[in-house]
Amino acid sequence: MKEELNLEELEINSWKKKLILSWIFTIPIVFLMYFSKLTGIMLFEDNTMIILSLVLAFPVIFIFGFQTIKSGFRGFYTFYFSMDSLIALGTVIAYLTGILQFVFIIQDYSGIAAMIMSIFITGKYIESVARGKAGREIKKLIELGAKNARVLSSNKEIEIPISEVKIGDILIIKPGEKIPTDGVVVKGESSVNESMITGESLPVDKKKGSNVIGATINQYGILYVKATKIGEDTFLAHVINLVEEAQSSKVPIQKLADKITSVFVPVILILSVLTFFGWFLFGDITKGIGAAISVLVIACPCALGLATPIALTVSSGIGAKNGILVRRGEAIQTMKEIKFIVFDKTGTITKGEPEVREIYSLIDEKKLMLITASLENLSEHPIAKSIVKKANLKKYLEVKNFKINSGKGIEGSINGKKILIGNEKLMKENEISLKQIKIDDFEKKGYTTLIVSENKKVIGIMGVADAIKEDSVRAIKILNKKGYKTIMITGDNERTARAIAAQVGITNVIANVLPEDKSKKVKELQKKGKVIFVGDGINDAPALKNANVGIAIGTGTDIAIEAGDIILTNGSLMGVVKAVNLSKATFSKIKQNLFWAFAYNVVAIPLAVLGVLHPVVAEIAMASSSITVVTNANLLRRKKI
Repeated sequence: MKEELNLEELEINSWKKKLILSWIFTIPIVFLMYFSKLTGIMLFEDNTMIILSLVLAFPVIFIFGFQTIKSGFRGFYTFYFSMDSLIALGTVIAYLTGILQFVFIIQDYSGIAAMIMSIFITGKYIESVARGKAGREIKKLIELGAKNARVLSSNKEIEIPISEVKIGDILIIKPGEKIPTDGVVVKGESSVNESMITGESLPVDKKKGSNVIGATINQYGILYVKATKIGEDTFLAHVINLVEEAQSSKVPIQKLADKITSVFVPVILILSVLTFFGWFLFGDITKGIGAAISVLVIACPCALGLATPIALTVSSGIGAKNGILVRRGEAIQTMKEIKFIVFDKTGTITKGEPEVREIYSLIDEKKLMLITASLENLSEHPIAKSIVKKANLKKYLEVKNFKINSGKGIEGSINGKKILIGNEKLMKENEISLKQIKIDDFEKKGYTTLIVSENKKVIGIMGVADAIKEDSVRAIKILNKKGYKTIMITGDNERTARAIAAQVGITNVIANVLPEDKSKKVKELQKKGKVIFVGDGINDAPALKNANVGIAIGTGTDIAIEAGDIILTNGSLMGVVKAVNLSKATFSKIKQNLFWAFAYNVVAIPLAVLGVLHPVVAEIAMASSSITVVTNANLLRRKKI
């Protein structure tokens, strides 16, 4: 990564050096060319002037512009023409007119050739600086990381470079210090500023068992953190990789622009030749050479090549600052065609931290909790953990034949009795009567209802509810207002699902969906329009992958994050709103840039063919178009998302 950044800086410095040196030689040419015209005083004879012009222009074109000349002429034997092909041919022909002037009666354009190359080099330097400015977002991310770490070793504090930290090391982070790497708090309490990663301004409370992210800042208390990830495995390294991936990706419209460019350059070469012969037939060979050079120079598609990459680079930097990581550039273009936004419920709309709200027991409640918690203690499901937390037991009953029924519940044997815990579907499959209980009362309240049975007899039910995230209501309200059809998908039954959906303003609900069926539902919706899927869990990965745009909640599982096209580094659904706004703003800039790149050529090329544009003016116009595209892309930074 550092190597890439050094290469980026080397490129800027290289163009800067070429710019300075080329103008050192070009300025005397400009002085010689225009001094006599402005003052009427001849400093040298015509032939001497041409020789001086050829000598001064040579290093500008064939030394400082050598890479451009080499790259440009490579296209003539590989038949892969680039923007350099036009500049190379234009400057070399212009330079050769100075030599041919001694043989034929034509105008000398050798000095003009040096001016064209110098202006071109100036444009390339400005572009490299603009790219570097956008690329500095990655550099800023790298600089976020701590350089050293304080490690507890043999009850002593020692400071070591961050590169020497190992998994399992206990790190000591004092108030105001950066957390060196990802880990889990083993001792201490504090608040941590995670704004540089998540975009959220409010500090997050941390205590024993809390996960912390490297590069975030400890606020007031001393934290003892056990390192769980180091180097390339850390969250910050992952973020940097994602931003790089986004900056190097291509959207479909860019691929189209590339195809157009590959055809555009040969067409311009042919047009330049035709322009020369057209003027030649009219008997003005000098005008023909000037017009042909102008066509080559003005049509150089620098702006076309910059239009999309520079907008994507700026966009990915803005996204990173706001906790939005675009992994796949294509998502930016696809986003404008989205009709449906499908939200997973648990951990996406809700906090993913359910708690037991209500219990209805047909036996002693303590015994019900003992039986239920003993089984649920063997499950990793969030609802299971909420029941175990509610029971708060020190000792559990022995469970045999434990089994998880995906999307339905769990089962096992306690003291020879078969226990089932789960939803109505599980009970019906096992032919267990539900007449003794009123599930409707629980479901009306939006609870996820767990039925507990012992030897095919219901012994109680529990109502578990997951708290809605603070800004889920606001985010979905905005998306509804923008005209998107928001949908909630969940394994909960219809009534429970609708009760929760109503709380956040969603009217379309897909309930009773097994984890493996989420992607099928997405495919069904895709027949009616393009779909965004927002999720955070392992079971969301197929749906995230199959959706037209998958938005993964960064606080979720690594598998879900890897499957997403866009990753939100915090759990807020306002990130979905921001991602939609950023994508629309970015694609708008790409379209504007491509429009200006094409429009400029549509207007300027006919003028060049007619001989209206002098080659130097053409080159200035070409450089200006590139600068316009770069400036327009950077205006994205002012956009409020």
